[in-house]
Amino acid sequence: MSASARWLAALASVWLAACSGSEPRPSGSANQGNEAAPARNFHGRFYERDFVFTTLEGDSTFLVPWLISTRTRPGGVEREAHGFLARSGTWEEFYSEQWETPQSRAPWRIIPHGSLRIVVGEGDAIDGILFEQGSRNLELEMDNVLQEWTGPRGETFRVQKAAAYLAGRRLDGLVLDVARGHGADEPQPGDWAFLTSGDSLQVVFESPELAPPGRAGAFRGWARLDFRDLQWPSVTMDWTEVRAFQPARRDVPVAWTVSSEGNQVTGRLEVKTAQIRAGSGPGPVLPVDALFEVTGTLDIQGATYPVRGLFRHYRS
Repeated sequence: MSASARWLAALASVWLAACSGSEPRPSGSANQGNEAAPARNFHGRFYERDFVFTTLEGDSTFLVPWLISTRTRPGGVEREAHGFLARSGTWEEFYSEQWETPQSRAPWRIIPHGSLRIVVGEGDAIDGILFEQGSRNLELEMDNVLQEWTGPRGETFRVQKAAAYLAGRRLDGLVLDVARGHGADEPQPGDWAFLTSGDSLQVVFESPELAPPGRAGAFRGWARLDFRDLQWPSVTMDWTEVRAFQPARRDVPVAWTVSSEGNQVTGRLEVKTAQIRAGSGPGPVLPVDALFEVTGTLDIQGATYPVRGLFRHYRS
């Protein structure tokens, strides 16, 4: 069966999945073992589900980040979703929506909305994301899981084979599926990065807690290198260059050095292009949420790998 035919068949389950699917639960899910837990147990919790597609070939990076978040409150669930496309050195935010839904016993589940559709496959796993608005359409199709890592707070990072369909053209690559969450009285997770070097190396760095202003924070790292699973529990990513982002009246990093305990991994990263949003607040310094297209090198086990990918940077 062709990819298009599989997707048309899967569409029949899109709306059903929004109500009865069994999506992976990100960290921060109260009473994770009890689907029937009262909805009030989820009040004041935040859930993050991000999907980042990247190609593995070609001279320039092609990125499609889908950033989906959920915040629970008494009486309802606040939802937000953004879709971006980065190619040829430019960024476009092609989807941006905020909406509310009633209370839910599983608020972390992704809900289709407007021109955002979700394709659900066997085992209620998310097989794809579709955007269609008039003559414009973009599809992500997820395939085999290559590697999955779980952090100490239950956050998950899953690397899958994938394909993107844009204007009738198929682009093969990988998707990183990020699922994280936290309660109102728990530390907010911080920055993360997804880097690749061809099809031989995939790396994820994550800062488990939001760092103070002007500081990089402590990271941990995971990698799939030639089918081997590598993990670095303590990684430092120091800012080596910053630039002013005036809409938020604060500096953002544009270059880093990377080093792990025992120098199991070292390297350098720098920003090529950026999509930065300033948040709202009492000021004078405002929150910032940045997507950086990055390139650089990583030295792992005596070998040097050119890498590229996405770095997501937060500051509240």
